[in-house]
Amino acid sequence: MYDIALSVSACVRSGTRADVVWMVSPSASDEAVAFTPGGGRIGSVAGGAFDGFLADVASRKLSTGRRIEHVVTDLESSLSGLPAGTTVGFLVVPADQLPSTIWPRLLNREAVAVSATLTEDDVTDISVATLDDAQGRNRELLEAGVSAVETEGLVTTTVFAPFPRLVVAGQGPIADALAQQGALLGLKVLVEPRPGLVAGIAATLSSIDSIVVMGHDVESSSKCLLAALESEAGYVGALGSQAMQQSRTDWLAYQDVHDVSRVHGPAGLNIGAKTPAEIAVSVAAEIIGLRRK
Repeated sequence: MYDIALSVSACVRSGTRADVVWMVSPSASDEAVAFTPGGGRIGSVAGGAFDGFLADVASRKLSTGRRIEHVVTDLESSLSGLPAGTTVGFLVVPADQLPSTIWPRLLNREAVAVSATLTEDDVTDISVATLDDAQGRNRELLEAGVSAVETEGLVTTTVFAPFPRLVVAGQGPIADALAQQGALLGLKVLVEPRPGLVAGIAATLSSIDSIVVMGHDVESSSKCLLAALESEAGYVGALGSQAMQQSRTDWLAYQDVHDVSRVHGPAGLNIGAKTPAEIAVSVAAEIIGLRRK
């Protein structure tokens, strides 16, 4: 849900229809997909395995949200990893039926509990709660800090809990090792070698996220570092020699950016790391240490 919040909230503000879909059985995740008129799609659920089916449902332009079920085919099984024959359940909800308070909370990467009241399969009411205002069972679910779905009576509650992300701006053996180390820690890892795309990605980072900038080209890596500093990322790391760090600092100064106190550079704890794997461990340890503080 977090990955689509920015685009869907823009649709809501502009009056563009968007139908938001998320899975409620057999498992929960923070994923969601939105469909717009004309075949547009934002985000992905289950690797896009059910996009055709879900797009058909969204094309009906339902006046209210609805719970739908579908039996996984062999092809969908190969794409989603769910066993063929499994019954999956989704909630399909017009974006304007969701409380407007959900979008800033998702953009701030807060955990949210979305409670949908169902009459038969129609969504007749939706409420959103965070730890600031949740009570009872919703509060317990939010405090657990993991995505979950729970149904009690007519109400199905989906808890969306953000996974910390690690963006690696660069490529090569160290980037690959960082991706592996991040995955081992349960982070959502994105390796982006194209400097031009890093700014857009960085705009969605929050205080629970991390970004590591690398590269031998001063200008392109400095642009990535500028995007990182403009983000809300809790950890900003820069790999490279002291000379490269100084060159990037000088480049940023020319852009009138003089406060680089957030930058951990060279990134990683000083453990004498030499190999890509060792460097990745040192960076991961620094990220963990900062988060625990």
